[in-house]
Amino acid sequence: MLLNFKAKNYRSIKDEICIDFEATGLSEEKECFIKYNRKNYLPVISISGKNGGGKSNVIRAFWLAVQFVRNAHRTQYENAEVPVTPFEFDSHMKYMPTEFEFEYVCDDIKYKYGFSATIKEIISEYLYYWPKGQKRVVFERNRQEYIFPKNSEKKFKEMIGKAVAPNQLYFVVSCVMNYKPSIAAMKWFRNEVIFSRDYSDLSQNIFDYASDKDMLVAMTNIAKIADIGIDDVEYKFKNREIKSITDLPESLSQEQIQEIEKALRQFGESLTVSVDGKEEPLRFNELQATTKHKVMNAEGRIETYPLPLFEESDGTLRIMSFGAAIEETIRKDGIFVIDEIENRLHPYFVEYIINRFQRQNIESKAQLLFTTHSNDILNRELLRRDQYYLVDKDANTGVTELYSLADFSPRKDENMGRAYMLGKYGAIPYIEEE
Repeated sequence: MLLNFKAKNYRSIKDEICIDFEATGLSEEKECFIKYNRKNYLPVISISGKNGGGKSNVIRAFWLAVQFVRNAHRTQYENAEVPVTPFEFDSHMKYMPTEFEFEYVCDDIKYKYGFSATIKEIISEYLYYWPKGQKRVVFERNRQEYIFPKNSEKKFKEMIGKAVAPNQLYFVVSCVMNYKPSIAAMKWFRNEVIFSRDYSDLSQNIFDYASDKDMLVAMTNIAKIADIGIDDVEYKFKNREIKSITDLPESLSQEQIQEIEKALRQFGESLTVSVDGKEEPLRFNELQATTKHKVMNAEGRIETYPLPLFEESDGTLRIMSFGAAIEETIRKDGIFVIDEIENRLHPYFVEYIINRFQRQNIESKAQLLFTTHSNDILNRELLRRDQYYLVDKDANTGVTELYSLADFSPRKDENMGRAYMLGKYGAIPYIEEE
């Protein structure tokens, strides 16, 4: 469960921004709360704002920090640049470090992890946790200088520190070296943060869950719920799954192996269908997914017609991809992050996704964080006032600001969608007609 996320000096974000999931003292819709340590937290946060205001940069900051933590052990070879992009419209900030911080709960223990970095090196880094409610320091770092608590683990952590290059994260290296407290803290980053996949990755979704009947059922059920004409989906996995080239029979020639490698690489892209032209996707015999449509024929009888999954619309593929991600997030008590939730989706289906998290089982701790251009979510008052965040960019400085709608203390009976469109809360474009 995410408690809050902070970022500073990243792309259009100059000053520190904070997405805070802790609920304010508003009286409405208290039944949606996620409870932890006698505090109330929100299951959903929506981020709205004008084009170019910086919504995607907020999500990108979150994504970049998570991906860097997940993959730094593979990407940070000698002299590799740290993938941060500071605020460019200020000669001072351009050379200052970019900062990220996560406060989260994993396996019922609270953690706080953060780091700051320039393109060349990690400037600072720290990890704290609260077992039994008491704060403990795992490590603190200032460039290549470390502070460790004086306990039986100090010598081991000092040894790890000697293996950490200036462009690497101590957190990640300590996991590689099997330091248990870091591994426990890393679990949230690796398992419980789920980003929305593009519909072209649906084939990979199906392969990932080939042995998980519940996940395949979730993808099928969400297609039925969306009322897009699909009555069922049939998945066929021919032969056995090939996970690596070493699984292939020794009798294959080098030319045959190269052909299979090429086919496997292309398969991930095989469901991507051009809108204007009709690409013929690769037909690879490992997977066949077919949707079943019940349609009335010319004689007035209902018949079932099969349709290859790749011939479904972009929106249908996106819906089915979401089905797997939602199921996985709720199963893991994780957080599902979506940029532009309404893209290719009907407002009613967007409402369905939001409600899966907003009105979930009281014991669930799953969360949803998304950006949107749609004013419909505000108009229909799907969320509490403190669940709406707005992003605006100062026209003079180019700086992105992130703030909560609750900061304006709107009346409970106020039409927030209308007030937003009238400019009461900012974060709308002012378009001059010629």
